[in-house]
Amino acid sequence: MTRERLAGAARAALGGGRRLEAVERIAGGTKKGVYRLVMDDATTAVAYLWDDAENYWPAAEGDDDLTDPFSPGLGLELFRAAHARLDALGVRVPAIRLVDRDGDGDGDSAHGPAGLVIVEDLPGENLEELLARDRDAAAPVMARLAESLEVMRGHRAPAYGKVAVVDGGGTSRGTSCEEVVLDRALRDLAEAASRDPRIADARARLEERLLGLAAAVRPRAEYAVVHGELGPDHVRVDADGNPVVVDIEGLMYFDVEWEHVFLRIRLHDDYRPLHVDGLDEDRLALYLLAQRLSLTAGPLRLLDGDFPDRAFMAGIAEYNLKQALALS
Repeated sequence: MTRERLAGAARAALGGGRRLEAVERIAGGTKKGVYRLVMDDATTAVAYLWDDAENYWPAAEGDDDLTDPFSPGLGLELFRAAHARLDALGVRVPAIRLVDRDGDGDGDSAHGPAGLVIVEDLPGENLEELLARDRDAAAPVMARLAESLEVMRGHRAPAYGKVAVVDGGGTSRGTSCEEVVLDRALRDLAEAASRDPRIADARARLEERLLGLAAAVRPRAEYAVVHGELGPDHVRVDADGNPVVVDIEGLMYFDVEWEHVFLRIRLHDDYRPLHVDGLDEDRLALYLLAQRLSLTAGPLRLLDGDFPDRAFMAGIAEYNLKQALALS
């Protein structure tokens, strides 16, 4: 059924009498299916498919609560809102070829059981691969990414939350970014403690540290556009050497420090070209411990399901568990 749907959508998106020749799953997606579509004339495109069968994460209470900025970034409408915001800012994102909500392959329509979108294919390297292969070649891409991040940082909103919620006039839960982060970190701490005795033994110490860090954060009333999980694997490189931001469903208005903590974690020494002055050190400290706990609890939760690359995910959990303990 998935192949039939993809074939119909591919014909509608790419036209010209083309026929779908092959479907190749692209590795990396944990919440949606990502497929490269190869037509009989070698034209290609990429399909994103949101469906329960494509989501490796075990269901949890609150998954569908969009007023929680950190609820899973699932679904076509979150993608469309994020795409529209980034495109309006001039941040390079994959061009949309077709949106199909009802599964008939004819394009945008009323409602359906799963969202499908066809976007342009960017078959080259992602930034992670480019950095590993040739840091000098990656330098201009990093410089352009820094420009995109500056544009995102400069666009301010008076409310925080998912772009789809805020741009739609909605309100997110909680009273501040730091409160939302603290609540999530305490939940991640409890969840990690239930799965690993080392976290359980340090739980009281970690909780005290989180509460102390949160108490030091001063109020803020404006928020920037942040991707939320902007690792180098979420940046493709197009044929002209431009960074192209992907996996954008979690886009939100939030503290820019959240973005830069994640970038530092993922890029290590390669983060330097993206460094900006003036970030709030108190927020950075709170968000670093919160993200270490999230990157411990999240992978452990994912391993409850049937995620295929188990050793890789267990390695992420183990590394971040040790980093979290060090921060306590």
